[in-house]
Amino acid sequence: MQKSTFSRLVGAIGGSWIGLTLSCGAALAQVEGRPTPGGIGLPAMVTPVGLETQQFYNNILLPMITLIPIFVLGLLVYVMWRFNEKRNPVASKNHHNVPLEIVWTSIPCLILAGLAFPSLALLTHQVIVPEASVTIKVTGNQWYWKYEYPQDQGGGFAFEQRVKPDSELQAGDLRMLSVDNEAVVPVGEVVKVQVTSSDVIHAFGIPSFAVRMDAIPGRLNETWFKVEKAGIYYGECFFICGKDHAFMPIAIRAVSRPEYEKWLAEAKEKFASNGPARQVAAANQ
Repeated sequence: MQKSTFSRLVGAIGGSWIGLTLSCGAALAQVEGRPTPGGIGLPAMVTPVGLETQQFYNNILLPMITLIPIFVLGLLVYVMWRFNEKRNPVASKNHHNVPLEIVWTSIPCLILAGLAFPSLALLTHQVIVPEASVTIKVTGNQWYWKYEYPQDQGGGFAFEQRVKPDSELQAGDLRMLSVDNEAVVPVGEVVKVQVTSSDVIHAFGIPSFAVRMDAIPGRLNETWFKVEKAGIYYGECFFICGKDHAFMPIAIRAVSRPEYEKWLAEAKEKFASNGPARQVAAANQ
């Protein structure tokens, strides 16, 4: 009876692992650039760093943090079944085992070392900004974003980005994500984003880019992305910044270089009344 119960428990654990694996595969079907109702796992990625992050999570981290608890749970169940009071009325007097202590100390260290190398490689790719062809300065405000495109890169204008109220939503818009003025970037080119704040701490984040950078008053932080596919990608402020924190979305549209040049020319006229943008740091810095 005990053996049958143990076998059923092992089967249930195995079934849970298979279900989790299939659920992670379902993340591949998520819609790019926006939340997917019922989605599981990381969002669909469209940048090299995002794809690397997704591969590290799905292929290394997730199996590791799943297999270890399953192994520990199975070991605990086996110990309870094999060494219970009924099967062992006389308790063992063993209390020390040097080889076993070396093994259960060394294995976690080796696991952490194995995770460290791909983690540091991924962190390096996230932090080191390559030579960029487009630089944008983004300033967080309560509760909207301000974008500045530098004049030396064909810009020379600035605009604010605010959430669309429900009364202005049109077909295809997303409530609490669509904005009045989308930022535009070219596909296949490195975009450097300089992030700061004019009041409290905000956080600029776009899940499909695997980008998140704190916007801190008096400090200029940098991040980057390279969008591989045209489309519109949504993000949000990721730091609680006051009563309207939930109404601070981000919308970036990625287009081809000719379409980007056309948008720059149109944006210069559209946002001319906002005044010229200050020249931001050069993309090569």
